[in-house]
Amino acid sequence: MLLDLNVKNLGLIDSAEVTFKEGLNILTGETGAGKSMLLGSLNLAFGGKLEQSAIKDKEKPLYVEAVFSVNRKNQREKLNALGFLVEEDEMILSRKYQNGRWSNRINGETVTIKALQQVSEILIDIYGQHEQQLLLNQNKHLDILDEYVGEQAAEIKKELIQRFQDYQKIKKEYEDASENKEKRMREISFMEFEVKEIEEAGLKVGEDVEVESQFRLMNNSRKIVEVLGQVHQITGYGSRESAGELLGNCVKLMESLPQDVEKLSEQKSQLIEIDGLLNDFNRDIAQYLEELEFSEEEFSQTEDRLNLINQLKAKYGRTIEDILAYKEEKCKKLEECIDYDAYLKGLSEKYAASRKGLEEISEELSKIRRTFGKKLCEEVKIHLSDLNFLNTELTFEFQRLADFTKNGIDAVQFMIATNVGEPLRPLQSTASGGELSRIMLAIKTVMADHDEIDTLIFDEIDTGISGRTAQKVSEKMAVIAKNHQLLCITHLPQIAAMADSHFVIEKTVKQDKTITSVRELSKDAQIEEIARMLGGVSITETTLQNAREMKELAKNV
Repeated sequence: MLLDLNVKNLGLIDSAEVTFKEGLNILTGETGAGKSMLLGSLNLAFGGKLEQSAIKDKEKPLYVEAVFSVNRKNQREKLNALGFLVEEDEMILSRKYQNGRWSNRINGETVTIKALQQVSEILIDIYGQHEQQLLLNQNKHLDILDEYVGEQAAEIKKELIQRFQDYQKIKKEYEDASENKEKRMREISFMEFEVKEIEEAGLKVGEDVEVESQFRLMNNSRKIVEVLGQVHQITGYGSRESAGELLGNCVKLMESLPQDVEKLSEQKSQLIEIDGLLNDFNRDIAQYLEELEFSEEEFSQTEDRLNLINQLKAKYGRTIEDILAYKEEKCKKLEECIDYDAYLKGLSEKYAASRKGLEEISEELSKIRRTFGKKLCEEVKIHLSDLNFLNTELTFEFQRLADFTKNGIDAVQFMIATNVGEPLRPLQSTASGGELSRIMLAIKTVMADHDEIDTLIFDEIDTGISGRTAQKVSEKMAVIAKNHQLLCITHLPQIAAMADSHFVIEKTVKQDKTITSVRELSKDAQIEEIARMLGGVSITETTLQNAREMKELAKNV
C-alpha cells in the first residue's frame, strides 16, 4: 500500500507531501491545478522519463519519494527474489535529479532504473488515459487469465516451468550434438591426442610430490659434486696454478736454503706442515667425491619427468587427480562421439520424450485456460454493461506458439467488439484511453479477490461519462477498494462521494508565484467539495444537501 508521496520542485508543485490511507483515496480540484502532475510524479519515482520543462526551479534539485507498506506474502517473495529485503514492512523508492543527473534509490541503496521499474510492477498499477500499461501489453493478458484461474493454474505452471527447463537443457544438448560432422571429427581428433598424451605419461597419484622431492635432492647433490670438484682441483697438484703444486714448490725452495740459517727453520717447518695439511685436505675431498654417487643420466631423467608432469598440469589440471579426471571425461566423450549414431539416437529419443511431456502439460493448462477464459469474459461483460458498454462482445483469442515457453504454448489476447455487427478486434488497438480505463475497472472488479497488487491508481477514469454510468463506475471502484488501496483523480461528484479519504489539489499565488498544494479534507469539507463539483461557482444549500445525500448513499454500497 502507498503510504506517503513526497514531491519537490515538479511542475507547479514547490513541495507537497501526501499521506494516503486504505480504501478509496479521491483527488479532486479545478482543471489545471496539477492533479495529474501529482500522480504523474509516481511515474518518475518508478523510473519514468522527465520532461525538462516540468522542473519548477532549474537551480534546485527535483525530488520524488514514494513510501510503501508491504504486508502481502506474495509481494515479499517477489521482492526478495529481486534481491530487495523488506525492512520493517516498508519499501522506499526515491529519485533525485540535479545538475543533469539522476540518483535512484530503494531503501537508501543506489539502484538502476530497471530495478525501480521491476519493484514498481510488484507494488502498484497505474491506469490513465495514457498509461494503460497492463491492457496495452498483450503479454499481460495471459497473466490476468492465469491470475483468475488461480490455484488450478499455479500448480500446473510450477510443474510446467520445471519441465520447460529440462526440455531447454535437452534441446540444447541435442542441437549441439547435431552439428556438422567435420567439426565433430576435429573434436574427436583433438580429444584422442589429449587422452593419448595423458595415457603415455603413465601418471600415478602422488607421483608429482615424490618426483619433485627426488629432483630437489639430486639437484643439491649435483651442486655439491660441482663445488667439491672445483675445490679438489684448486687445492690439488693437477696444474701449475693449483695450490698443492704451488705450495710444494715453496717447500722445495725453502729446503734449498743453507742448513745453518737457523732463523728460518721455524718458518720452514710451518710451510712443510701447511703443505701436509693441504695434501690431507685434498685427499679427503677426493675420497668424499668417490663415495658420493651421482648419475647425470638419472638426474636428467628425473628432471625430464618433472617437466612433463608440470606441462600436463598446466594443460589439464592443478593436480594429477585433476589430470586423470580430465582424461576420464574425455574418454567418456570420445566413447559418445565414436559411437555417435547410437548416442544421437538415444539423445533424440530423450528429446522427443521431453517435448511430448511438455506438450501434454501445456495442452492441459491451455484447456483449463480456455474454460476459465470464457467464464472471465462473461463476468467482465456484465460489468461492462453497467459501464455503458452495451451489446459488447469480449473474448480471448488463443494462438498456438511456434515453440514452448515457460508459460506453455498459448499466446492470449483480449478481443472486443463494442458495437453490434462489428468484428472482434484486439483490445489494445480498438479501445480509446477512457474506454481502456473502464474496461480495466470491469476486469479489476471481477479480479478483486484474485489480484496480487495492493495499490491501483485510476487517472481521470471518468472521462466521457456521466449520469448512470458515472454512478456505476463509482460503485465498482468502491467494491475494489474493499480489498485494495485505490487512488483516483476525478471530476465527477458521484465518484468523489465514494471516497474513504478525500484530497483536494489547489492552485494558489504566493509572492507572485503560482504553486500547487494538497490537503486532506474533513467530512464537512468533503461535502463542500462535492457541492462545488455539483454546482460550479455558486454553492447553494440545495447543492450542499445533494452532496450530503450522495455521501450517505455511498455508505450503503
